[in-house]
Amino acid sequence: MKSYKTMLRIILCLAIFAFGAMLTGCSGDQKAAEKKVFRVGMECGYAPFNWTQTTADNGAVKIKDSQEYAMGYDVMIAKKIAESMGYELEIHKIEWDGLAPAVNAGKIDAAIAGMSITSKRKETVDFSSVYYNADIVALTKKDSPFAAAKNLDGLKGAVATSQLNTVWYDLLKQIPDAKIQPAIDNVPGMIVALTSGKVEVLATDKPTAMAAVFSNPELVMLDFKNGQGFKVEREEIEMGIAVAKGKSNELLTKINKALSAMTEEDRNKLMEEAIKKQPLAKQ
Repeated sequence: MKSYKTMLRIILCLAIFAFGAMLTGCSGDQKAAEKKVFRVGMECGYAPFNWTQTTADNGAVKIKDSQEYAMGYDVMIAKKIAESMGYELEIHKIEWDGLAPAVNAGKIDAAIAGMSITSKRKETVDFSSVYYNADIVALTKKDSPFAAAKNLDGLKGAVATSQLNTVWYDLLKQIPDAKIQPAIDNVPGMIVALTSGKVEVLATDKPTAMAAVFSNPELVMLDFKNGQGFKVEREEIEMGIAVAKGKSNELLTKINKALSAMTEEDRNKLMEEAIKKQPLAKQ
């Protein structure tokens, strides 16, 4: 009889232990399921806004399905937004031309990639409030005959290009008699085209130009003042975060709340930090 009771106690204890383990497992699964992820797409090749590096140095974030890491101004902004929402940040490396489609297809939640808030883009995606203002400037080599230009007229006849599907490329026609070449897919490709002599002038935003000069001492930025540079609309220099068209009101509210907590000075400091942290190797 004692043996029977002892066996019964053992079975009961085992059952209680197994039930407890099952509850613990369910709790763990539930917590994993509740974990929210902010999936952000960017080129990871557009310094100082975003770039790819091989280590997690300087707070870089690992790129989804990759052994590489993403860093830059856009990553810094994405981290602040994710932290504000209580989400885990996940970076997806996507070519520039594929960002808007990826957002609308639900592959990513947002594109944070130095994207100007243009009327044309508003037809396909929704935008957050402005997260950076960037003037448009020109880039050339220091030994180029265009390096001494004081205005756009000084770039007359230049062989020029810029990035595909950007307002920069559209602005090239403002250069008198410019020999406009086909657009290039990404910023590193643009820099290679310039440094190799395939083109003589690039049009880009000021942070990108500053980063290019920082990494390539043979380049010079032409930032024409007093109306002597590219004529642009506000929408062409105001950058926003893109989300799916008509589907992301709640997400936009959270993003804008996080952005509103940052001042213009805060953003400028982040950009200065990004420029200093960018890889020094030539693109």
